[in-house]
Amino acid sequence: MPRPDWLVTDAAAIDTELGVVKTGKEADVNLIERAVPGAEPGTPGQSVLLAAKRYRGSEHSQFHRSNIYTEGRGTRRSRDARAVAKSSTFGREVARVQWAYAEFEALKRLTELGASVPYPVQVGGTEVLMEFIGDGRVAAPRLAQVRATPGELRELFQQIVEFTRTLARSGLAHGDLSPYNLLVHDGRVVAIDLPQVVDLVSNPQGFDLLHRDCVNVCDWFSRQRLECDADELFSELIAEVYR
Repeated sequence: MPRPDWLVTDAAAIDTELGVVKTGKEADVNLIERAVPGAEPGTPGQSVLLAAKRYRGSEHSQFHRSNIYTEGRGTRRSRDARAVAKSSTFGREVARVQWAYAEFEALKRLTELGASVPYPVQVGGTEVLMEFIGDGRVAAPRLAQVRATPGELRELFQQIVEFTRTLARSGLAHGDLSPYNLLVHDGRVVAIDLPQVVDLVSNPQGFDLLHRDCVNVCDWFSRQRLECDADELFSELIAEVYR
């Protein structure tokens, strides 16, 4: 669904924390309700549920993002780059902020491309605010949790192929695609966990990561007894890159 304009323009909007949706080694995802009361007493207001992804602090995090994803990316401040390379306490904090902003930028770019991802709302520090994918307050299941008929599996697979094609046409790959970072909501596949999106030209590992994406996806669908050839998919995507 498109992002309502008032989410980022209405100064009267109030955020309410509704609890943790998911915890992970690198980040926690909290549920937020952003609401604007009615303009007049008794008139209905507007509200929407959002996901706040918060990269965890150094005292709690097991942050271990590989630098293979960041090859070809620039760091403006040399002091920050040195700190990240040394993995000092300051460097790890810089890395978390960088990942949050990288995820927000990836969400913006992929939304503009028409890829199926949560719409971005805002970023600040180590928190990324984005569309919540789910029913009510219940998050949509990961693809790995879905039990589907053969026909439904084919439809889900085709959606994932189209997602990867959309990225490949712009010289991009998810870089860490798997059944665990693809959500399924009302039959729609939505890709999440995007800070590692790689540029296939500037990152020397880009095509290896794209191939790994194909293998991860096809291995899962093959286990569900849907015929899928990772190398064939990879070749199709390479052709999209060089169209």
